[in-house]
Amino acid sequence: MDWRDQGILISTRRHGESSAIVEIFTAGHGRHVGVVRGGAGRRMAPILQPGAEVAVEWSARLEEHIGAFRIDPIRAHGVGLMEDRAALGALGAVTALIAISLPEREPHPQLFARTRDLVAALGRLGDWPARYALWELALLAELGFGLDLARCAATGVTGDLAYVSPKSGAAVSRAGGAAWVDRLLPLPGFLLDAASAHPSIETSVRAASTSSPAAWSPSPWPSPGAGNGPARFSSAAWVCSTCCALPIYNGPSTWA
Repeated sequence: MDWRDQGILISTRRHGESSAIVEIFTAGHGRHVGVVRGGAGRRMAPILQPGAEVAVEWSARLEEHIGAFRIDPIRAHGVGLMEDRAALGALGAVTALIAISLPEREPHPQLFARTRDLVAALGRLGDWPARYALWELALLAELGFGLDLARCAATGVTGDLAYVSPKSGAAVSRAGGAAWVDRLLPLPGFLLDAASAHPSIETSVRAASTSSPAAWSPSPWPSPGAGNGPARFSSAAWVCSTCCALPIYNGPSTWA
């Protein structure tokens, strides 16, 4: 068994004296793990860095085996982020969320394309925080926890959206949710700002949330909100909470 693909390197850990076990998020084969012989050596160290875009060739005797990778570098993204703590933290958040949330060997081509664009934008484009926020929404949608922030679930209006319903995962306007304020969650303004700045991305997020397979459920995940509300939103909030160390994006020019 063998295949060739391109991917984003997620993690590396030493295996034996000279090899490494490498995890890569690939375009056509999803999150995949393989052994890189000589991966613990000095020659491969600059290549096997989280966030690196690589060309990979995987081979194994049987499909269920871990197999071996042959890796060629395409672009190293992490090196240019060493002096940008926020962007470097975002890169770490992206790789960590992919590692803990996506099932192994299940392709997610749309999410891969968005991940590749986001990693390339980190620290280079001024709107990368907005892109990151929408990337998290896309990840949630891919997993079946998509949020609908386009209009109010109660009244249908598209303006003055201030809350998110923990029951439906949909936005609620200030007027529409006035009677249930104590039961609703606040809607961060930076998500609406990001959606306004990138309407095409928001449209694709909404499409993914309606087309995600309902059969897949991340049962191994912890659900900190269990007992305090529907598990659907509890799991979604838990995913986002892993990135709380990042600065909060409140608009094109404001950080808090």
